[in-house]
Amino acid sequence: MTLFHHGGLRPKGLRRLSAVIAAGIMAIAAVSLTPRPAAADTPWLNVSDDGYVSISIPAASVEASVGQVSQLAVEGNFGPSFAWAEYGLTRRGDVWWGALGPLKPGLYSYQVTGDDTKGLKDPTNAAGVASKPLWSTFLVPGESVRLLADAPQGQGGKVETLTYRVKTQERSALVWTPPGYQAKGPKGPKDPKGYPVLFLQSGEGRSATDWLDLGRAEQILDNLSARGSMEPMVVVISGGDGPADDKELKDLRAAVADRYRVLRDPAHQAIAGVSEGGTRALRAALAKPNDFAYAGSFSGLLTEISGGKPGPAPGPGVKLVRLYTGNVTDPAYNATVRLTKALDRARVRYEFDGVNPDGGANWNAWQENLIDFVPRLFRTVRDHGPSAGHGQLKGEFTPPAPGTTPTPFVRDGFVTFETTTDFKDAEHVTVWANDAPGGSWLRVPMSRDGDRWRVTIGPLDPWFYYYQWIVDRVAVKDASNPTKVTSEPNWSSFFIPGERSRLLSDVPAGRGGKVESLTYHSDVANQDRTALVWTPPGYDAKRAEPYPVLYLQHGSGQSYTDWVEMGRAKQILDHEYLDGKLVPMVVVMGNGNVPDFTKELLDNIVPAARTRYNVSGDPSGQALAGLSMGGVQTLGVLKAYPGRFAYVAAFSAWFGDGTGVDAAAINKGTKMLRLYVGDQTDFVQPLFMGSLPTLDSLGIRYEFDGVTPGPHGWDVWQKNLIDLAPRLFRR
Repeated sequence: MTLFHHGGLRPKGLRRLSAVIAAGIMAIAAVSLTPRPAAADTPWLNVSDDGYVSISIPAASVEASVGQVSQLAVEGNFGPSFAWAEYGLTRRGDVWWGALGPLKPGLYSYQVTGDDTKGLKDPTNAAGVASKPLWSTFLVPGESVRLLADAPQGQGGKVETLTYRVKTQERSALVWTPPGYQAKGPKGPKDPKGYPVLFLQSGEGRSATDWLDLGRAEQILDNLSARGSMEPMVVVISGGDGPADDKELKDLRAAVADRYRVLRDPAHQAIAGVSEGGTRALRAALAKPNDFAYAGSFSGLLTEISGGKPGPAPGPGVKLVRLYTGNVTDPAYNATVRLTKALDRARVRYEFDGVNPDGGANWNAWQENLIDFVPRLFRTVRDHGPSAGHGQLKGEFTPPAPGTTPTPFVRDGFVTFETTTDFKDAEHVTVWANDAPGGSWLRVPMSRDGDRWRVTIGPLDPWFYYYQWIVDRVAVKDASNPTKVTSEPNWSSFFIPGERSRLLSDVPAGRGGKVESLTYHSDVANQDRTALVWTPPGYDAKRAEPYPVLYLQHGSGQSYTDWVEMGRAKQILDHEYLDGKLVPMVVVMGNGNVPDFTKELLDNIVPAARTRYNVSGDPSGQALAGLSMGGVQTLGVLKAYPGRFAYVAAFSAWFGDGTGVDAAAINKGTKMLRLYVGDQTDFVQPLFMGSLPTLDSLGIRYEFDGVTPGPHGWDVWQKNLIDLAPRLFRR
């Protein structure tokens, strides 16, 4: 199927479906899958406990808010390392539809955007972000984010607003007080004992409320307190426009001391922050070592050591300086490399939490930082090492200079994309790739870098990826990348090696099979057509016993080249043969874009293959499989000619009506009928699942081992071929 039907926006410039398909097979899918209009209060996003997000947005609601739109996306922190990305929706009747997942456990923020610039808030989700009026949030639960959930009722602290003055300006901060906190009386504290205090800073352009809405600071503190994992303390949260110098911080500390029962000595004062707030926290601890005993920098950008003489610690009263950074997508990564080297040279004692491999400079990473940092305050701890799973700094990450970048530049699973200068006047450029969970498609915004646009994303798992630019809503090929996809000219591809992707990699030169073109005449299309044919290593055209043969079909909007260019069929077959898992066979990948595929297959493709290659004509030596439209075609052949192919498989397809089906003949003549489908992000899944009761009622024997994780796309179909090929011709 063409990719804009796979949960992605259809940018201008993408080819349309053929009239034959639009009027035929896809009409069945459109009727079956178009959601009904939702009531006004029906949630636009529904999130399952295992992280799948189903989206259904009434077109009328969008139009009433922002007017007519040609494209609609849900944009949020769905990308690799929780990066901000756009997930395009498909218009189906009266709704915009999509499905994404499974998302990792965590807090997600999002907004709905039409035509790149028309933003609107989801009115069905009350969870908002005060500083971002168009944003909404949802939590995907899981053990790794249990501290982000609301604490049991009655076990949490309280959050209130503290107003104070700095010179002639009025400022405000948020203050969390722990359970059981006793405020000061009208004439001072009844008990001289007070609480230690943590000053929690926000980065530039970020509000104090972001720590609650996006950082989940209240839930984290409530849960840590309820579990006894932190010392009772007061936490003061200020915005990015707050204390940026000593005077403002001094005034805030004084206001807190006047209002709250807190201890004023440095041993009971801590400071931490995100981004620029982390930089300010480090400067406060290093330049004024007698003010704070504890300092934490979450993606801080400090590159110098301020004040004080080099020594074994920033100052005699400083007990902890702890640094945090995300992976190389975090702007603080290189700054942290330089800072740790400077601290080491100055013999300044500090702790490093290690590189967060799955987080960048975002609230998902900073939530983890807060969870790690707070339990270390105002108490003795034994563990001074990095968090579990965090790695070492490997030196600065510096992609090649603009204009010299291989397209794309891949290093350690991180990928840097860069455009040419052709789009220097563009307003909005994204890279659209199968880099979402399961292989779904996300558009990651690129940033202008001189006359080019650039972005680094990752880490991506080892696998085969394909992408294109979306420039002001127009699909454009990366002209610097020589890879091509014949049926989708705008796509380019790249490969990330690793054990997970081994079967998709090239085998050593000279050890694999061969792919050749087979030209044949099609009576159905009334033209000469081409198929691609894979023959195994050592193929012998004169072998006494003909080779078994698999006829492998593509989907709608695709052609005979796709299984090689996108499906990695050659690599998969080469590896499985060399691994000893594959019965030596010939694989024929024909062109299924015809109105009568059954006739095309039986009267044209099969005879041409048997004429050119030493392949079997016996049903027991023939297999037929296909994806999506090709899967529907395959099952159509099974119904019309049961027993013609002993091995039959369909990927992301459906059986349809059982009327007139000879179940007994299918069972007698078919040694294996194996069915595959993607997860709930595969829009065909409802039709597929609806077919199983039909097969059961007819008594047709089939195999189905459960869904293949992923959408209606090549990530799924590659896995299906990997599973299917070794099963053929063994019964």
